[in-house]
Amino acid sequence: MAINLQKGQKISLSKESGGALSKIVMGLGWDAKKVPVSMLKGMFGGGKSDAIDLDASCVLFDDQNKVVDTIYFGQLKSRDGSIVHTGDNRTGAGDGDDEQIKVDLDKVPANVKSLVFTVNSFSGQTFDEVDNAYCRIIDSSNNAEIARYTLSSQGSHTAQIMTKLYRHNGEWKMHAIGENGTGRTIEALLPQIIIHL
Repeated sequence: MAINLQKGQKISLSKESGGALSKIVMGLGWDAKKVPVSMLKGMFGGGKSDAIDLDASCVLFDDQNKVVDTIYFGQLKSRDGSIVHTGDNRTGAGDGDDEQIKVDLDKVPANVKSLVFTVNSFSGQTFDEVDNAYCRIIDSSNNAEIARYTLSSQGSHTAQIMTKLYRHNGEWKMHAIGENGTGRTIEALLPQIIIHL
């Protein structure tokens, strides 16, 4: 049974999954908010586009909070091979996860203390135009969902610092951060992430 996390909540992944986890998937999903279009505007093409290009990223930090590596649509695999982004979804259309980042926890280098997962609006729309944004952790061995964090806040921000996986006393924990940010790219969001490490 997956846990629905609240903003700021922290959990142990091994306790929630019932054992040591080695391979996980961070799934991120969202929908474009349905905007009613008047019949007249619809006839003359005046409605809003329902495609929103959100980009999921994962930033690796060491214990000095220095960036070790960044996985995003421009670099789909970490240099050490432990983290793989499955590819860019440019619309948010369809059911289920829109983007996934696979993590082999056993292969994450020892100098990496935390993995921060974010979402940026590359197309520039604000989260006022986004519905049902979430991130979830899945156990790759059995495809079971361990934990889910659903965003409850919409607003004029263009990015979200979703969650952090971090090492603590020899185990991996998850912290639902849920902080608003600004920036169309992960580079623009980095200074805001460091505040929450």
